[in-house]
Amino acid sequence: MTLREEIESWEKRFLHPKAAKSAESAGRLIEEIECDVRTCFQRDRDRILHSKSFRRLKHKTQVFLAPLGDHYRTRLTHTLEVSQIARTISRALRLNEDLTEAIALGHDLGHTPFGHAGEEVLNRLSKEGFHHARQSLRVVDILERNGKGLNLTMEVRDGILKHSKGLGAILPKDENRPLTLEAEVVRISDIIAYVNHDIDDALRAKLISLADLPKECVAFFGESHGERIDAMVKDVIETTRKMGYQRVSMSEEGLHLLHRLRKFLYERVYRAPQVREEFRKAYGVLESLFCYFCEHPEAIKGWSREEDSVERRVVDYLSGMTDRYALELYKAIFLPKPWKQEGLI
Repeated sequence: MTLREEIESWEKRFLHPKAAKSAESAGRLIEEIECDVRTCFQRDRDRILHSKSFRRLKHKTQVFLAPLGDHYRTRLTHTLEVSQIARTISRALRLNEDLTEAIALGHDLGHTPFGHAGEEVLNRLSKEGFHHARQSLRVVDILERNGKGLNLTMEVRDGILKHSKGLGAILPKDENRPLTLEAEVVRISDIIAYVNHDIDDALRAKLISLADLPKECVAFFGESHGERIDAMVKDVIETTRKMGYQRVSMSEEGLHLLHRLRKFLYERVYRAPQVREEFRKAYGVLESLFCYFCEHPEAIKGWSREEDSVERRVVDYLSGMTDRYALELYKAIFLPKPWKQEGLI
């Protein structure tokens, strides 16, 4: 028996009956020989972790564009916080941590530079529209490894595609539910993470004060960053167990107040004049780059799929950029350079 088979056997004995078992995976788009050491979900996690698109997350905006402070979140730190919260919930519920972690690490690989500002402008400019969850799936299926993709399992691909909620329901309707409870854990962990760390960053930026937080939310979840996350995670675990694992859920009051906190962030932080002004500038940068590369597709660097339309290739190129790469490229293309006369310093 290989080590992988020992792990698969352990999963069947000790994980919850409704947990996803790696030995029962629906498989990959392209069949592969199994690893002797790692399960299929462990391999997916490692492929995502070692991908170029994962490394680029460290220089992509979460809320505050290209922050100079060392302690503001980026798309990478957001991803790591989602992963840790999701793993905590999965472990407590005896779900498959490896599957949960793989989905969490891959859920934002297709996010644009400049956060949701970038997503908004690409969605407006592209005839096909743009959504970061669909782009994340495109990244792992096609764009990574120069067109080979990562060939992830169906369960991880499904979790990546269905993690996003925007201003929609935190708990999706049955027809939109992911295939696995592990994917539902990531979906709810994503909002637990960003609601709490965006409050923390907004406090650091002095956009809000603790006194501004809705009092009913503070009374239920707690005042500090750690207290809020702890209360939300425990609520998810306790409610899911009480419901007999029908779905990953929260108590009625907890879910209502989590929606309330998200609404507060949209009103006081995401739409704050200081934030929107910087987003307006980001719109201009990406729109200019979009128009330029649609007119000059030969200038697109790196790999892109030749059979795709020019617009599709441009969207892939722009969405993969980091904030600073997009800004430097904009400067190089659109801003005049000082003339250097020979012999002068």
